Amino acid sequence: MLDKKRHLFKGLLSGIGEVFNKLPFSPNQYTVASVVFSLLVAFLIIKQSFTLALIFFIVAAILDSVDGSVARNRHQECKEGAYLDTILDRYVEGITLFSLLFLSMPTIFFNHYIWVYLALFGSVITTYSKAAAKEKNMVTEELKGGLFSRGERLITISLILFFAIFDRTLFSSTIILIIMSILVNITAIQRIFMAFDEKID
Repeated sequence: MLDKKRHLFKGLLSGIGEVFNKLPFSPNQYTVASVVFSLLVAFLIIKQSFTLALIFFIVAAILDSVDGSVARNRHQECKEGAYLDTILDRYVEGITLFSLLFLSMPTIFFNHYIWVYLALFGSVITTYSKAAAKEKNMVTEELKGGLFSRGERLITISLILFFAIFDRTLFSSTIILIIMSILVNITAIQRIFMAFDEKID
């Protein structure tokens, strides 16, 4: 849903972009840095240093958000940069979710491995359904919307880490992971139907 409301955050992102624009780094360097921070986040999650993991995950999310703003401020927008950003976005999510496999999380209906897999799978299909619809010329504009777009996924991962700080049993974090797993797959299905609706129209 948040991907359709980016205009509401345009001023904020532009302001943050102006701050980062003053630093001597290119938009692509910010994009790559977000992946580097996600690797650090994964290490901290495995070590169960959830406070630091949350802080660095937020940093990774911010870097991932400002690269576009910096590119626009410097008039350096290009297809290659947008492509790199899209690909590395998947790495940031994938690396962070993968690290949850190394935690001892409670079994709720299924082992948490299953919920991590479903979260990863749903996230990938949500993105791929958008790319495939464009590739196969089923849509004229990029598919957006659905219950759980990238913004919601980043917020949810942050919540998983936040509750892990206070709940060492990780029960709360597991519940949030389950909710995420379900909603991202619903979103994938929503986008598949959106593609067919667009084609019919």
